[in-house]
Amino acid sequence: MGAMDFKTAMREIRGGQSRPVYVCYGTETDLIKEFVEFTVRQLIEPEQREFAVSRYDLAEVPVETVVEDAETPPFLAAKKLIVADQAFFLTGKDKSKAEHRLERLADYLDNPADFTVLVFTVDAEKLDERKKIVKQMKTKNMLVSFNPMTLDELRRWIRKEAEKARCSIEDSAVDQLLLLCGTGLSTLRSELEKLTLYAGDHSTITVQMVEKLVPRSTEQNVFMLIDEAIAMNAERVFDILHELIKQREEPIKIVALIARQFRIMLQAKTMHQQGYSQQQIASRIAVHPFAVRVALKQSARYSAETLSRLLKELADLDYAMKSGRIDKLLGLELFLLRLMSQKTRLVPS
Repeated sequence: MGAMDFKTAMREIRGGQSRPVYVCYGTETDLIKEFVEFTVRQLIEPEQREFAVSRYDLAEVPVETVVEDAETPPFLAAKKLIVADQAFFLTGKDKSKAEHRLERLADYLDNPADFTVLVFTVDAEKLDERKKIVKQMKTKNMLVSFNPMTLDELRRWIRKEAEKARCSIEDSAVDQLLLLCGTGLSTLRSELEKLTLYAGDHSTITVQMVEKLVPRSTEQNVFMLIDEAIAMNAERVFDILHELIKQREEPIKIVALIARQFRIMLQAKTMHQQGYSQQQIASRIAVHPFAVRVALKQSARYSAETLSRLLKELADLDYAMKSGRIDKLLGLELFLLRLMSQKTRLVPS
């Protein structure tokens, strides 16, 4: 068996079918944190949490200490919950200072205490399945994956977070929020908190509110600059560029970010033409499906050959800027003008 989806694990716990051990891994650390908080709420009564919930840092504490706690019956409670963070001994890159006796853990996994739920967490995209202990956990179906949500899941998550604050949010505002913030849950949550406070109870978050309140990162400004260039809106392109320069962003960094986006556009376009889905493309090139969707939309105006040529131009421009052969800002402005010229396009606008 592979890893369980975290939603499946939550459904089981909500239905009173918790497992004795969960091993939570993946890049979505906010989701792991939510899962742990959910498990505490579901399994341990509020008045018992002070003595029935314990937490360990496995970078400092050996795993056998955690196992000993798991084997000790709970005090004044029917069940106890133990959270053991930073279980990097399950990955290929162990950052622990502590030495772990994994045979002690292996014995426990074969005969876990029925009064303990033990939750391991590790901020790693994958576990090292060559390791005996990981194979054992996988066989017993203890692994829970917390990797990036799909675009639809992200949209539902944003709406649900808004509803928690007694607000609704327009579909266009959801997309604009994703465009400006990216797909990191912690950033999205903090910006949503600001937007719900601004909107007030039982109000609707609009796209205008998002544009007014949500700041753009350098990466998002560059992304919008490319969007405006594709739309051939020269005035907006140079407004965004000069705002970036005013913020002391280096033209060389801007060129690198433009090149990164064009590389994603080329990869997404090529794989889409080969029949890959957006989700498959996202997995292959290690970006979020939302970024793939936007890249495909942006790349529609260019042939793959044109995108390859633009990437070569950007590489040449990077070299010319770094070697002093051209003024950095002038070189970037000339590239953007060429990008907006009719000749660059696959089809006329």
